Amino acid sequence: MIRVLVIDDSLFIRTVVQDMLSDDPGIQIIGVASDGLEALDKIRELKPDLITLDIEMPRLDGLSMLERKNEIANFPKTLVLSSLTSEGAEMTKRAITLGADDFMLKPRGIKNIREIGGELRQKIKNICSIAYITSKPALKDVNARNIVLIGSSAGGPPMLDTIVSKLPPDLNAAVIITQHMPKGGFTAALAARLNRISSLQTRETDNGDILKNGMIFVSKAGFHTVISSVLDKGGSQSGKIILTDSPPVHNVKPAVDKTFISAAQVFGANCVTAILSGMGNDGGEGSEVIKKAGGVTMVCREKDCLVYGMARSALSRNCVDHVLPLQDIPEKIVETIRTMKG
Repeated sequence: MIRVLVIDDSLFIRTVVQDMLSDDPGIQIIGVASDGLEALDKIRELKPDLITLDIEMPRLDGLSMLERKNEIANFPKTLVLSSLTSEGAEMTKRAITLGADDFMLKPRGIKNIREIGGELRQKIKNICSIAYITSKPALKDVNARNIVLIGSSAGGPPMLDTIVSKLPPDLNAAVIITQHMPKGGFTAALAARLNRISSLQTRETDNGDILKNGMIFVSKAGFHTVISSVLDKGGSQSGKIILTDSPPVHNVKPAVDKTFISAAQVFGANCVTAILSGMGNDGGEGSEVIKKAGGVTMVCREKDCLVYGMARSALSRNCVDHVLPLQDIPEKIVETIRTMKG
């Protein structure tokens, strides 16, 4: 049983979060707090396993509260609930730096808050079950010959935890994750927290990044991540990242299709793709192009996804090699990479 303290200055939000979490028998709400000072007192008294934390609050805000976490032994796991604004993105990055374990984006319009219930419950369980990586092997300066491409949207971030935490440090490939998120810094915060739980070096994409074995790149929001060909000193082909500000595709930027299609042109049969939870059609065309290039395509099974639009788009094109439970995707990725010549 995960014992949760809900911290938010809005009575409405506190009530809705309690309602959403009470639906899960594995989660127990042990209290609420309306600001950071009250929260610190209740953490000392109730000793929760996890807190959900609003950032903007009176008396003591969420960031100031995190700055004081060392005052409490065994400070609980922390899930920040962030607003969809550029200021919210900056505060979210700061919260992760201060030790918050994860974050979720509040939907636009308070009436839509209940939409995040399923992902909220899943995130809480992930946070309390996944261990941090305390040391990583030195990154070998080897240009990637193989590429793993992961696409997701709504409901995807908790699934990314499961996958990246199980990829081995000697993976003979580079990994690019394209997760639909608003621009302004949220993908940088996502990369920072994934870096804590992965044995692979993980960071947000930057223009001109060379794809190296043992690295995970998270596509920067507000740009499409396009893969371009590059030759190493020995004349062998690998890839580099180009960030483009071209119009959205499927009303999103970054778009999974943009990354998948460009990667197929560079890596061909040495591509492995996985589509996770997400609404809309992004990823379907890209999966088809990867399949035609000789790569291996997979999607997560519907049972494990919050939304199944993206995976269904790929399935409708008859271009998917494997439909897998979420827990089996990392193993299949590793197994497939080991069979590739690269």
